[in-house]
Amino acid sequence: MARKAILIDITLCVGCGLCRDACKEANGLPEGEETRLNANAYTVVQDWGNNTFVRRLCMHCESPTCVSVCPVGAFTKTDFGPVLYDEKKCIGCRYCMQACPYQIPTYTWNETTPRVRKCIFCHERLAQGLPTACAEICPTGATIFGDRDELIAEAQRRLREEPEKYVNHVYGLREAGGASVFFLSAVPFGKLGFPTNLPDQPLPMLTWNALSKIPNIVAVGGTALYGLWWIINRRDEVGKLHTKLKEMEEREDGRFAN
Repeated sequence: MARKAILIDITLCVGCGLCRDACKEANGLPEGEETRLNANAYTVVQDWGNNTFVRRLCMHCESPTCVSVCPVGAFTKTDFGPVLYDEKKCIGCRYCMQACPYQIPTYTWNETTPRVRKCIFCHERLAQGLPTACAEICPTGATIFGDRDELIAEAQRRLREEPEKYVNHVYGLREAGGASVFFLSAVPFGKLGFPTNLPDQPLPMLTWNALSKIPNIVAVGGTALYGLWWIINRRDEVGKLHTKLKEMEEREDGRFAN
């Protein structure tokens, strides 16, 4: 499968919110009209005034920092674009939330076993040959889905043919090494809340350049984190076993007492 992407043309968005609702339905999330990303909203539509509406969602970076900083491999970058998250591996360290240059991942703070939440690019739909739910339902074509190279060409064509309509920049093409979600806008991206100070170089490479100078610290730190995670899980397992044994002893005592 060729690498997939989403192109969002802000000039075409009417703020209907159908993308948000379709995302919720596809991911089994509660209904709501949130304007900020949270555990129940993997994408939102924000009203910036003057009929300018901006979607926010995971950018699915080409070299994701969430993948590079996760100590247990809970995040993976697939060959066809999506950045996936495996909650069974997650230890709740939330390094991904701190590392994301777009501040996308959220956390289920109100759950007893909290987990990270973010857009997963409808990867199950993609595997069936379907577009993302947000792109499929968009009534104006503000969000379109397709092969990454073709969408880049489409974005550049629009800039070339209608230079008076757009800011001359495809956001997401170069930022932090590029992404799988691109934006076109008539308003400078910095005025719409997009980070505009990101380097073209992938952020994990910058991190690795620094960390490679202290390999022993990295190795020891990683081992320590894994060891801590193992100890915590082992302690929980032992605790449950002790509780179960105590219950069995109490039942046995009660039976002999009768």
